[in-house]
Amino acid sequence: MRVLLLAGANSIHTARWANGLVSRGHQVHVASAHPATHPLDERVHLHLLRYEAPWAYVLGASEVRAIARRVAPDIVNAHYATGYGLLARLAAVKPTLLSVWGSDVYTFPEKSLIHRLVVRGNLKASAAVASTSLCMARKVAAIYRHPHVFVTPFGVDTDVFKPAPKPTRPPDQIVIGTVKSLSLGYGIDVLIRAFAWAWDSLGRPDGLRLEIFGEGAQRAELEALAEATGVGRQVTFFGAVAHAQVPTMLHRLDIFVALSRFESFGVAVLEAAACQLPVVVSDAEGLAEVTMDGVNGYVVPREDARAAGEALLKLIRDPALRQGFGEAGRRHVVNHYSWDKSLDAMLVAYERTMA
Repeated sequence: MRVLLLAGANSIHTARWANGLVSRGHQVHVASAHPATHPLDERVHLHLLRYEAPWAYVLGASEVRAIARRVAPDIVNAHYATGYGLLARLAAVKPTLLSVWGSDVYTFPEKSLIHRLVVRGNLKASAAVASTSLCMARKVAAIYRHPHVFVTPFGVDTDVFKPAPKPTRPPDQIVIGTVKSLSLGYGIDVLIRAFAWAWDSLGRPDGLRLEIFGEGAQRAELEALAEATGVGRQVTFFGAVAHAQVPTMLHRLDIFVALSRFESFGVAVLEAAACQLPVVVSDAEGLAEVTMDGVNGYVVPREDARAAGEALLKLIRDPALRQGFGEAGRRHVVNHYSWDKSLDAMLVAYERTMA
């Protein structure tokens, strides 16, 4: 099969889809307005568009048509319902499967009626739509009820994200952590308050630690919050980490937490679960969809630091519970969200779109 991806080559997800597809023996071309920042398999053909984003989404239509004539793809897969979705629509390359990712259908259409109409038109112009989650597929239907929608999750490489021994540390130390951008939507402030409540409830043990991996505009504000809640010495901000380093960071943790205010899909939670970590997540739809409450972790109400703190206490106090939840989470990812299963789902979507 010859596949043309219209997508940002600067995204790790684009690189994973492209590399995964060529590993299955398919010919893959990537047309992008963004230079590649993640390794692409040498068999992947990268076509950098003449114009940079955002101008490329409009001015690059004729260039994409020329690429499509040379490549003669069996399927065109545009990733992101806004920029590359518009580019696919204007280039009129067919058949097109439009993959939606999150903010393109959750936040962009809410900016104005014009923004909503652009996304609706891009969805309508596509032969089919692919969503990373069921909850996002419902959101797509609220914008345009497309007759052909497939669920194609971002899978986890369970050979990379897997259990590993903890680093050497004091026997009484328990490390709670997250890997998230430090922005308001990801609820790191709620996590700090939840951790402070649990730490105080336990008598402020020195061995309880919170490690935060990620960078963002809220860092100074979050560091100040940690000091204000009395846990400044217990919390470490590590800054941004490359995706290749994430498994190593997760292996440092005993409990993974994601208390996002909004999340269209919980890939970070799945990566943690694949490493056999128990999780505590908010009831943001994308996180709750991939978490089995009371089986591999706890789902708590958004913005509720006390509920999150109580869930943390249960896990901190019970090593057997942590182990049981971790093992269940690993099985859940292997059975439902492995990278191979995600590739299978995408290829089914391609075949049905072509049909």
